[in-house]
Amino acid sequence: MQAQQVQQEQHPGGPEQAMLGPDGLIMRTVHERSDHLRGIRRHLHRHPELSHEEHGTTDYIAEQLEALGLKPVRMPRTGLICDVPGSDPSLKPVALRADMDALGIPELSTVSFRSSVEGVSHSCGHDVHMSAVLGAAMALVRVAEEGHLRRGVRLIFQPSEERHPCGALELIGEGVLDGVDSIFALHCDPGVDVGHVGLKVGPITSATDPVTVQVRGAGGHTSRPHLTQDLVFALSSIATGLPAALTRRMDPRSGVNLTWGSIHAGSAFNAIPSSGTLEGTLRCLDHDAWDRAEELLEELLADLVRPWGVEARVTHDRGVPPVSNSASSTAVLEAAASAVLGRANVDPTAQSLGGEDFAWYLEKVPGALARLGTRTPGGRSYDLHMGDLMIDERAIGNGAAVLATACLQRDLVAQRG
Repeated sequence: MQAQQVQQEQHPGGPEQAMLGPDGLIMRTVHERSDHLRGIRRHLHRHPELSHEEHGTTDYIAEQLEALGLKPVRMPRTGLICDVPGSDPSLKPVALRADMDALGIPELSTVSFRSSVEGVSHSCGHDVHMSAVLGAAMALVRVAEEGHLRRGVRLIFQPSEERHPCGALELIGEGVLDGVDSIFALHCDPGVDVGHVGLKVGPITSATDPVTVQVRGAGGHTSRPHLTQDLVFALSSIATGLPAALTRRMDPRSGVNLTWGSIHAGSAFNAIPSSGTLEGTLRCLDHDAWDRAEELLEELLADLVRPWGVEARVTHDRGVPPVSNSASSTAVLEAAASAVLGRANVDPTAQSLGGEDFAWYLEKVPGALARLGTRTPGGRSYDLHMGDLMIDERAIGNGAAVLATACLQRDLVAQRG
């Protein structure tokens, strides 16, 4: 098995030293299913679907789970949940989450299983996330069949992580976390070598919110700006002034960052338009800063546009809070990753400015997100949300084994205190 090959390199005494579970059932199962898991990932990669359009993906995942003897429950639009029952129904289940949607980004790679959908690709690695959770399910079913799974496991296959409003809130509203003890997830990290996992207690991502500023004025001829509200000039002032003002009105340790992605105004070189729009993203490393950002944006915008006499309105949609890993759940993932990959390959990781709607689950129950290394050692570092993203497929087995092991480690870590 590819994951096991990595493990053997790190444990000279053989993989048994790092195995967890009766007779190494988890590692053995992932090893036996490695080709199948790779095939699952390639099927998902070849057939990407955008947010809330994951109908074929939902069908395919349901088929895989039903083949294991499980009973998936479909969500109203797309996505599903599926329970692997434990032997002790008094224990709340642990949850594993995988996001399902692809991005509207053309694939640039030339692999044989490249996207068959024009302009759509799994360029964030969600195909790997789904494959890893399916691999964990295969291992956990085997553990349960041997009578060694006391605490049940809920598998959550979530739509629309990439689009606002996000799928996490939709599924939480459907009760997928009802009675859940804790929740775990992985996210591909193409800047980290395969065989490694990155962990951090506390915030590991940032709050990420869409921001739109709409500006209106009288408009007119560019030869007489004094008789108009010079809307383009006002837009340019907002584009530079609003991000700058935020950095001076908020604690710099909160990592507040407002970056514009688009500016639209006018269509003629000699006419001042009567309306224009700025669209961008507000990111905050700190939850308290995120809570007060909306009110401050409105105040600063009003001050900025007053000299130009235009009307301006800001729309600040609450996107996602920071993913904040609980200490206890991070300890569970650390123990699991150490058992599967070796303690030397569990790395500290820095908080990023990226957003992840897994954060909403952690507003309800304890949990943790780990960064799964996907870079071939010595190979190129790719980036997420890029059409040329390449994944070392050994990461699938690594992720599956870590997630499955975490479900067993949850009680062992608690017992050690």
